Amino acid sequence: MHQLSRLVRFAINPFLDGMAVGANSYCAKPVGEGLAICMGLWVELTGSINPDTGFVVNVVDIDKIVRNTAVSMFDEYIKEKYRKDCHISCENLAVLLQEVSAKLSEEFAPLKLEQVWLELAPNRKLGIKTEDADMMYFGEKFEFAASHKLWNDRFSDEENFEAFGKCANPAGHGHNYIVEVVVKKATDETNLETGRFEQIVNDGFIKMVDHKNLNVDVEHFLKVNPTVENIAEFVFKNLDGKFGSAKLDNVTVWESSRTFCSYRSD
Repeated sequence: MHQLSRLVRFAINPFLDGMAVGANSYCAKPVGEGLAICMGLWVELTGSINPDTGFVVNVVDIDKIVRNTAVSMFDEYIKEKYRKDCHISCENLAVLLQEVSAKLSEEFAPLKLEQVWLELAPNRKLGIKTEDADMMYFGEKFEFAASHKLWNDRFSDEENFEAFGKCANPAGHGHNYIVEVVVKKATDETNLETGRFEQIVNDGFIKMVDHKNLNVDVEHFLKVNPTVENIAEFVFKNLDGKFGSAKLDNVTVWESSRTFCSYRSD
């Protein structure tokens, strides 16, 4: 069974009637004239490959269905709310995503729609998983810079360099890390405040590690090797239980564009 994901970018000007189609789907289609709300919808589908085409589904058909169905629903909803001068919360968007998910599930059958994720900003997302549609998932990426050395005192110098290579450099080395924190909560519970969410992550982790030598400045890593795997687990356990009605779902840490690790409680 194959899983295919597709991102459809679109933009909406809530104060204009209709949608300007445009001709650059890589940027946004509809284009959203002038100052507009730009978003991206990730659609994840599971199914068997068609032996004649090699496709699970043609991505052109994904784009067409998403734009005709989901984007139209977003356009109608956002314009209605803006013209009533109403605030649109993450919970409001999650309910809309539930409706979008249900409609797209029908449109893409017999393929299985696994989940939809809405990109609210380049590093912020909101999602609904089809099998758990009463829950909303909210994730945001943060950055921090830190140095570390990978070393095991039980190994000889030779064994350390064999195990960790250049990462065992006695002077250490640095990374510009990215960490994504994803929480989940019921859509009918207390509103998720993104500013508060950011403050919890900042106070509970980022301040502790940013521009630090992890081996020296962070107590946890005095005895634990600061690998990307151990950092991901450390982030999770440090933040778990701190988000009120929202539950920490998973944490992903990138130490480079080619290397990352995720950690979740299950």
